[in-house]
Amino acid sequence: MLAEVGQILLLISLALCLLQGASGIWGAHKLNGRMISFADRAAQAQALFLLTAFVILILLFWASDFSVRLVAYHSHTAKPWLYKLSGAWGNHEGSMLLWVMIVALFGGAMAVFGQSLPATLRARAIGVQGLIGLGFLGFLIFTSNPFERLSPIPADGSGLNPLLQDPGLAFHPPFLYLGYVGFSVAFSFAIAALIEGRVDALWARFVRPWVLAAWSFLTLGIALGSYWAYYELGWGGWWFWDPVENVSLMPWLAGTALLHSTLVVEKRNTFMNWTLLLAIATFSLSLVGTFIVRSGVLTSVHAFAVDPERGVYLLGLLAIATGGALFLYATRASKIASTTTFDAVSREGSLVLNNLLLCAATATVFIGTFYPLFMEAATGDKLTVGPPFYDKTFAPIMVGLIFFMAFGPLLKWRIDDPKRIVRPLLMIAGAALLMAVLTVIFGKTVWGAAGMALGVGLIAGALISFGEKAKFGKAPLASSLKLMGRLPAAAYGFLLGHVGLAVTVIGITGMSVWAQEEQFVLNPGETASVSGYELMLVDVSESEGANYVRQSAQVNIFRNDVEVARLHPERRFYPVEQNMTTETALDYGVFRILYTAIGEITETGLQVRFYVHPLVSWIWIGCIIMAFGGFISLTDARFRVSAPQPKVTHNAASSLAE
Repeated sequence: MLAEVGQILLLISLALCLLQGASGIWGAHKLNGRMISFADRAAQAQALFLLTAFVILILLFWASDFSVRLVAYHSHTAKPWLYKLSGAWGNHEGSMLLWVMIVALFGGAMAVFGQSLPATLRARAIGVQGLIGLGFLGFLIFTSNPFERLSPIPADGSGLNPLLQDPGLAFHPPFLYLGYVGFSVAFSFAIAALIEGRVDALWARFVRPWVLAAWSFLTLGIALGSYWAYYELGWGGWWFWDPVENVSLMPWLAGTALLHSTLVVEKRNTFMNWTLLLAIATFSLSLVGTFIVRSGVLTSVHAFAVDPERGVYLLGLLAIATGGALFLYATRASKIASTTTFDAVSREGSLVLNNLLLCAATATVFIGTFYPLFMEAATGDKLTVGPPFYDKTFAPIMVGLIFFMAFGPLLKWRIDDPKRIVRPLLMIAGAALLMAVLTVIFGKTVWGAAGMALGVGLIAGALISFGEKAKFGKAPLASSLKLMGRLPAAAYGFLLGHVGLAVTVIGITGMSVWAQEEQFVLNPGETASVSGYELMLVDVSESEGANYVRQSAQVNIFRNDVEVARLHPERRFYPVEQNMTTETALDYGVFRILYTAIGEITETGLQVRFYVHPLVSWIWIGCIIMAFGGFISLTDARFRVSAPQPKVTHNAASSLAE
């Protein structure tokens, strides 16, 4: 019965999407207050219905209701409860329901929190959001029904992919989708602005928090996915340039550019057309990610589905959404013009460079991801684009970006005198140079020195810029501290965002330059040495887990004859799924992670992998700091603004006032 209720809720939501889209767009066109109000209510109702449908799917997994095909194919009675719950979205159909639910939740939130906006702008944006939901709900209902019944009913399910039986599944996809789908709000408001032919500071002030939220969620989602792959797959890497990894990185890069661009629109009333184009591009790249994961066009360990028919549907949605938006942009953007000018040496000038470099980085990842696909279609040859390509293209662009980020925020709006920032530039350069010298002396590497200097320089620049806002060095210390307490939340968000990126850069440097990785074949009692550490294989044993059989090893780690860790890496065999996984064992330190994994037992002994990864945890700590900075910025009181309602004519005036 629950499955049928869920199905009915999906069908009702589909109708509400259509009504929401039509009433919002047409109501704004006709200045019909009742239709505009109905669009608001439809968006809120749809959010409630899809949330209920998703809860029903979770309950079906919790109850192991194998009369539902999705549950039977992706769950099992012996599976731990956490994976029963997370299994609800650990598959194509369930994850798509999560996707459309988030679209609806954002649409409902737009209706609730957008009441201070001009009614027509809000209505058009909510209407576009409804049409996005319509396309993907149609895809879900007609090609990927999560509530489809199964007959005959199996006694037990088929189980969940063992790689997904991990706490990472509970957090990584939801955060990732909140990021992907969150950019739909900026997209919807960009389309609404193009239709109205107006973009102003009010528009930017409302859109920017949504971009901030989406960017913060996506940052967390990417970081969680990277960490999950690091400890789960047993390869010891934090990023593999996998196609599905890449399609999550592209909207993050474009979204970062959009975040900075909306700031310029809000502060200086310029960058309007560029910001609208970025909003379209960012969400379009999110749609590209959805298409790649579910079409089977590219092979990836992260893919949810490989159904070409589904891929054609999604490709059609992508073409309609992106193509339609770009056509509207081409025909309407000329009606929106910037009203201010700026000098090359200014905050605006630095943000132009910021956006260009971010877009160049996005284009590089796009080419590296899709070039093999285009070549295979054209010539039949299968190509692989790996780290060497990105090391030579993407990395230099990001180095240049971070270099300019260190001093860009020091510049004033509109025009500035380069001589004014000489002193802070020398302070940044001094901090970076000191770090470089120390790294060369103690780290014995020039490349490591460059990366560490880059990170420290970015931290120094962020601190100096923040200090200038609080007038440190220009006012008594007590006054500066008092002023610092009164700074807006966005100032702290800026500081944490830039410092977080710097911490990630330092972590990437440590992992790239100083990592030590070795593989051994050991018998119990034998030892091996790596980078000043000595490991001893103590024993190997077998036991049963909740729904698997484990082969476990005990590995003791010593440094200078002192035991620093006892690790228990495993291999797990899942009888239901007939699959084997590697479960790594990690020892965490402030400046390193000791990483162990085991392989097969051969005639000569047990295969043991032991890695020493300096600073690798800083990669994810930096991402958390960045995301936290974004959430801190969301508390800025300046985002909670009221807007004058537009004047309307004829009989619609009274309706709009209701």
